Amino acid sequence: MKKIKLILILSILIGVGRLQAQDTLSISKNELLQKVMEKNLQIKATEKAFQSARADYRQSNALFLPNINVSHTGISTTNPLMAFGSKLNQEILTASDFNPALLNDPAKTQNFATRIEVQQPLINLDGLYGRQAAKAKMDAFQLQTERTKEYLELEVSKAFMQLQLAYKAVTVLEKANSTARGNLKLVENYFKNGMLQKTDLLNVQVRVNEITNQLQYAKSNVQNASDYLAFLLNEDMAKKTYKPAENLENSIAIESMNTTISDSRKDIQAMQKSSEAYKKMLQSSKFGFLPRLNAFGSYELYDQNIFGTSAKGYVVGAQLSWNVFDGFKSFGKTQKAKADFEKAEIETEQYKKQSQLELSKTNRQLVDAENKVNLSKLAFEQSQEAFRIRQNRFTQGLEKTTDLLLAETQMAQKELEHLQAVFEYNFTKQYVQFLTK
Repeated sequence: MKKIKLILILSILIGVGRLQAQDTLSISKNELLQKVMEKNLQIKATEKAFQSARADYRQSNALFLPNINVSHTGISTTNPLMAFGSKLNQEILTASDFNPALLNDPAKTQNFATRIEVQQPLINLDGLYGRQAAKAKMDAFQLQTERTKEYLELEVSKAFMQLQLAYKAVTVLEKANSTARGNLKLVENYFKNGMLQKTDLLNVQVRVNEITNQLQYAKSNVQNASDYLAFLLNEDMAKKTYKPAENLENSIAIESMNTTISDSRKDIQAMQKSSEAYKKMLQSSKFGFLPRLNAFGSYELYDQNIFGTSAKGYVVGAQLSWNVFDGFKSFGKTQKAKADFEKAEIETEQYKKQSQLELSKTNRQLVDAENKVNLSKLAFEQSQEAFRIRQNRFTQGLEKTTDLLLAETQMAQKELEHLQAVFEYNFTKQYVQFLTK
């Protein structure tokens, strides 16, 4: 038994040494919230998704802005048609060029053409609704990004309270360890004086070892909670331990909570925007059956030499195009867009009902958590009084060792249960606020 006790004590000292070798950084909840908004990878990923959707929307500016293309082409040809056309464009034709022999078998002709082309959309109703769909999609991603930030606030708050609870558990177990060791010294004196049996001493030693082991696990939980905070902050977790600047609350504040889901919640608004995007895509596919009107123009420069500008010319015009039949491709596209829109509507309605179900369940959990806090507080106070009475009676030789150990164990257990109940209530309350935000 002494060897086991020595091994456990050494393991605790090693664990403490490791914690001391690491940097312990005090951090407040406000600092965490600020850092997570700046560094969290999940937030950065959602922001990139929004930027991608915004880029898609900006591409739709082509619906209103002209498409301008500049090119310079050089050719050398003996093709009769190309040679004659090149001279015609260069405005260098002479009467001798109409000689049938030269027309049929021209000499090598060079032509360099600089062309500036402009295409301007005028009426494209399907593109207009496609642009509106891209705008709705961009808004949906922006709302989803904001909701992700709200979720990370909740997650950081939970992780911070878990870290507080872990440190508090260490404090409680250290106090229990000190109490148990005090009882061990008392029992050892009684045993030396022949007032207690060997089994009583062994029971107390086992209890001390149990608390020592629990304390080691509690210190590991501190590091685990600290590592998770570092993960949320996207920081290096090696040789670093966070310590909360604020202590864990051991009481609760009762507040009235909302019982219905609001349509102004960011994720629900994002779902509605997504449904709107599908609706616009349906309208776009329907207007795809209508004709399109586009203007075009080009300005051309020709010469025998590279980059020459001896001859000039332009072309302007407009085109009305109507895709009358494309093998039912447009009909299939419209049917798919309609199905996607109806699916989005159904998913939005399902999500709202599921969110309301989650809120109702969480509100009931909040009531249960409040009741648990009250009962655990009462149980802790009663266990404290019971331990005090048994400890006094034990020193007077009126209580068994097992009864004292049971009272001491129960007191530490009830204190941890009360702290856990407070944590559950405060987190559940924050979760209700998150669901109704």
